[in-house]
Amino acid sequence: MIQTINNINVNYNVFGKGKNVILLHGWGVEIKSFEPVHKHLEKKFRTYSIDFPGFGKSSIPKEPWDTKDYLNILVDFLTEQGISNTIIIAHSFGGRIAIRLASTFPEKVNKMILIDSAGIRPKRPVKYYLKVYSYKLIKYILKLPLFNLYAETILEFFRKKAGSKDYQNAAGVMRQTLVKVVNENLTHLLPNITVPTLLIWGENDRETPISDGKLMERLIPDAGLVVLKNAGHFSYLEKLDEFLLIIDSFLKNDIEERHD
Repeated sequence: MIQTINNINVNYNVFGKGKNVILLHGWGVEIKSFEPVHKHLEKKFRTYSIDFPGFGKSSIPKEPWDTKDYLNILVDFLTEQGISNTIIIAHSFGGRIAIRLASTFPEKVNKMILIDSAGIRPKRPVKYYLKVYSYKLIKYILKLPLFNLYAETILEFFRKKAGSKDYQNAAGVMRQTLVKVVNENLTHLLPNITVPTLLIWGENDRETPISDGKLMERLIPDAGLVVLKNAGHFSYLEKLDEFLLIIDSFLKNDIEERHD
C-alpha cells in the first residue's frame, strides 16, 4: 500500500486487528526484513511495516535527510493513519527514529522495543580519523588544476577502499543521507523517554556493540536489556524463536487487552 505524504510515497503493509504495532527497519533493508516478525504479530495486533523513504518501494528524498526529516515523515504517517499511543518495534537505524519519536512525542508511543539500536556515536579509533582526513586532503588536491580531470574516478576509488559497506552500497542522496545520519548522537534524548522500553541486543553485535545497549539501559528511565547469546546485529532474525518469546512476554498485557 502507498501513503503519499508531502510528495513522498511511503510504502507500507498492514494486517491484523487489535492495538497498533509499527515496525521500523534498519539501514539498507526494507519491509521484508521484518516479515517473520510481522506475520507473528499480526495474529495479535494491527501490525504495520513501513519502508522508510529511500528504501524498498518508498520514494527517494530529493535532498539529503537527517533523522528529524525521517521523524517528521513518520509522525505525518501516524497522523494520516489515525494512529496514536502505539507500540514501536525498531531495529538499528529504525531505532534512531524511534528514539526521536518517543522522546519528542511521548503521547504517540505506548511501549517501545529497540533491537540492536543505533543512536549512540561510536568511539572512533585513530585509524578512522586517518582515513577521514586523508580523504579530505585528497579531495582538496583534486580540485587543483591538472589534478581535477579524473577527480571523481579517483574519489570513488578511495570511497570504496575506505568507506563502510553501507556507504559503498549507497549512492547519491542516500549516501549523503547516511553521512548525516551516522554522525548524529542521540544520547541526550534517552533520558526524555518515559515509555516502557525493552532493549534486545545480539551478544556479538559489531555494528552497534552491546555497550550501546547497556548505556541505553542506564539512560532510559524505564528500560530493561535482554542479550541474545551467539547473535549479531540482526539478532531478531538469527534467534527468531527466542526473540518472539521475549516480545510476547513484554507485550503480554497488550495482547490480553484485545480479548477483554
